[in-house]
Amino acid sequence: MSGSLCKSLYGFSGEQHQHGLRFEAGEIIKVLQVADGGWWEGERDGVRGWFPASYVQILEKPVSVSPLPGDEPGNSPLPEGWQCYMSPQGCRYYVNTFTKETTWERPTNSPGTPKSPLPQKNSIPAVNGYHTSGSPLHQPDQPHPSLRKPSSDLQSPGSTSPSKKQIKETTLTVNCVTFPHPNTMPEQELLKPGEWSYCDYFWDDKKDPQGNTSVTGFEVLLQKQLKGKQMQKEMAEFIRERIKIEEEYAKSLSKLSQISLAAQEEGTLGEAWAQLKKSLADEAEVHLKFSSKLQSEVEKPLLTFRDNFKKDMKKFDHHITDLRKQLASRYAAVEKARKALTDRQKDLEMKTQQLEIKLSNKTEEDIKKARRKSTQAGDELMRCVDLYNQAQSKWFEEMVTTTLELERLEVERVEMIRQHLCQYTQLRHETDMFNQSTVETVDQLLQKVEPAKDRELWVKEHKTGDIRPVDMDI
Repeated sequence: MSGSLCKSLYGFSGEQHQHGLRFEAGEIIKVLQVADGGWWEGERDGVRGWFPASYVQILEKPVSVSPLPGDEPGNSPLPEGWQCYMSPQGCRYYVNTFTKETTWERPTNSPGTPKSPLPQKNSIPAVNGYHTSGSPLHQPDQPHPSLRKPSSDLQSPGSTSPSKKQIKETTLTVNCVTFPHPNTMPEQELLKPGEWSYCDYFWDDKKDPQGNTSVTGFEVLLQKQLKGKQMQKEMAEFIRERIKIEEEYAKSLSKLSQISLAAQEEGTLGEAWAQLKKSLADEAEVHLKFSSKLQSEVEKPLLTFRDNFKKDMKKFDHHITDLRKQLASRYAAVEKARKALTDRQKDLEMKTQQLEIKLSNKTEEDIKKARRKSTQAGDELMRCVDLYNQAQSKWFEEMVTTTLELERLEVERVEMIRQHLCQYTQLRHETDMFNQSTVETVDQLLQKVEPAKDRELWVKEHKTGDIRPVDMDI
């Protein structure tokens, strides 16, 4: 694996690793080291760094990243300023270092513009393969340049060919997002293998239960978070009702403890009765404290966390929605440029056919003009595709970051609720224990009730005399 070349499937900012290697989608990276955990060390343009292995695809063949020392044997030398390159598919193409013009056809010393120009981008041919900077390169032997579903085997956008042979598609676009074609897609490693992470399983759209409309994977995640927020709100409402019950119960106990009924009971029984009434007042105080703690230690934290959670969800929703809208706008621009290119190529083919029928200087000038416009349309298409890829790469990175953040928030929410419900049960247990202790005192006093002793004490306090009457003597 070390020393191999790989192609980046997505852009990577490098911020997720202390020594991350930044790159855009479609660039060529040399693998220097493969480490456990899904991270590789690589080199691009002389810069070394680490990146996720799942962001790249190993190339089967090394890519030619420098001009070939010579052309095909037996051919005359190339005109001044022209260089020959080899695409990863083994096809030669040519770059004019002065005009930045590119073509699949070997240039000659005769004047004129090559018949099959390639659009240039940043002085490097933008076709489907790779050049020195990793820009996409197109094969020269492919038919009509329809990019309805972007493919790694498409022809140069600016060139024309009479062949209409069906090409093998490697990608497909669903709701403005480009995916590998199921029949040709390379094996992709999960970003977080074995963890069932949000960032691995919510890229596609999903039909609603009625099958009428589709929702994005991010919306599915967002709905789960919003449902969690609603559940948290209902839990807080439940605790609020429990607090009301405790407060009303405490008021009723306090009121009952102050009623003077049976207040004149005496002796040990009267003492036990007085303790029972006092225990009601103590219990009322305990329930008031219980309700107060429920409010400060359970209900309030639930509501506070829910409000912050709501703000985070709103922020994430707007951010991802804006990126998805930008992606849709870029895709619409690609489709528009694709149509313009098709129109230009049809016009070029028509003028070429006219030239075959009737040779004239005017027709040749028209062909040159049509070819120039076709090349410009190809350039515009590649520019739009590049902007689209940048938008999709940005959306991809933010989706990974945001879904991981949603995952963290969900774990945090569940753990926070669990802790506060544990606090509820602990407070409830403490309340029961205190109530039980007050009742135990009453039980102990009731066990000590002694009618005989009470009678003795009462008689001693209230006796009026212990001399009994006798019979009268005559």
